Amino acid sequence: MNNPLINPGIGTFFWMLVSFGVLVFILGKWGWPMLLKALTKREKDIEDKLNAAEKAHEEMKQLTAHNEELIRQAKQERDEIIYAAKLRAEKGAEEILAKASSEANAILAKARQDIENEKKRAIVDLRNEIANLSIDIAERLIESELSDRNKADAIIKKELQDAHLN
Repeated sequence: MNNPLINPGIGTFFWMLVSFGVLVFILGKWGWPMLLKALTKREKDIEDKLNAAEKAHEEMKQLTAHNEELIRQAKQERDEIIYAAKLRAEKGAEEILAKASSEANAILAKARQDIENEKKRAIVDLRNEIANLSIDIAERLIESELSDRNKADAIIKKELQDAHLN
């Protein structure tokens, strides 16, 4: 059981100890600082990326809130535009109705005036016709014998029956 790996001799132990010490010295001088530096850099990169992700998350929240505000404003503007359009349409309809009513009243007034004018003209025509008829009757009476009263009355009755007033 004299295996040098299991029971090393004092010389082997010494050189192993020296080799281990040199290794620890080299790793301590150059290896560990580089390893710690790399770990520190990696930790800082991870922290920066987490901070950037958190910042991006906050920006997304702000953008979402801003977008929701823009959507709310757009809906409000749409509602205002629709309301204004309805008001304009109602006002236009009222104006059209008022204009149509005034035009109808003007047409009605003109028709009444025309009827009144036709009525007056018909009365004037009727008076002229009566005057002409009276003149004709008077002429015939004068031409006939004015002394014969019965004959004159018969002529007047006959002329009145012949001239039907339409």
